Amino acid sequence: MLNKFLYWSPRVLSILFIMFLSLFALDVFDSGYQGWEMVTALFMHLLLPIVLLLVLIISWKRDLVGAIAFFAFAIFYVYMVGLDRHWSWYVAISGPAVITGILFLLSRLRKRKI
Repeated sequence: MLNKFLYWSPRVLSILFIMFLSLFALDVFDSGYQGWEMVTALFMHLLLPIVLLLVLIISWKRDLVGAIAFFAFAIFYVYMVGLDRHWSWYVAISGPAVITGILFLLSRLRKRKI
């Protein structure tokens, strides 16, 4: 039972996290862009979720890649935003990434024990 939880939880959480990040791209439609400007802006907003989706595809079989990538994303986000924001900024974005990284790492460690 624990093996299934440790296998599926980081993958499901990754999908939910990527969907959450993709929601931020919807503000493009309120920005007044038209035509190719909107397509370009939408692509730029979806670039990070696309990269994380590619990481998830690789991580599906290689848990260690997922652990490193999601930890790196959490650190990268804090670095890019800076330390002068409200704590909720870090919890909302870096928090799920850290939890996902931990779950991928636990999944990897569990596989190595078996």
